Amino acid sequence: MANAPPSSAKRATSRAAASHSSLPLVSAVDQVDTSYLQTLLGYNARRAALTIIEGFLERMAEFGLRPVDFSVMSVIQHNPGVTSRQLCAALNLLPPNLVGLVQSLEARGLIHRQPHPTDGRAVGLHPTPEGAALMQKAEQAAADLEVDRSARLTAAQRKTLLELLQKIYL
Repeated sequence: MANAPPSSAKRATSRAAASHSSLPLVSAVDQVDTSYLQTLLGYNARRAALTIIEGFLERMAEFGLRPVDFSVMSVIQHNPGVTSRQLCAALNLLPPNLVGLVQSLEARGLIHRQPHPTDGRAVGLHPTPEGAALMQKAEQAAADLEVDRSARLTAAQRKTLLELLQKIYL
């Protein structure tokens, strides 16, 4: 009996075995029910976003742009002279996160800074010709992707979906 476990270990093993034997039999699931999750806005928004973002990452890699780079460049492209403060407010970014991003885009030759015409303390961000050309192509790729990934929607449904989503965060 030198190899026998101590009596407390025997009792624990016996309790574990007893608890397993009292569990109901479990059957396999043939089809997963996600009907509750499908009632949640967050779940559906996340699933839709994942469907689009995967392709977006692939297409933007060609331009060396991450989603946040794309968003910042798009705002600068459509608002030459926008300030960092305005960018942060428009895109819900923290100022410390934007500093490095702006430096990186400037180092790549995609944007340049110019003094703000009315606020001597502010600096406006402008696309360079290279940055503007890049964004023209990147925005077209993004638009094409969204058309591809939302092909099951009519144009009116897509417009309605965009309006409804914007009511949540704007």
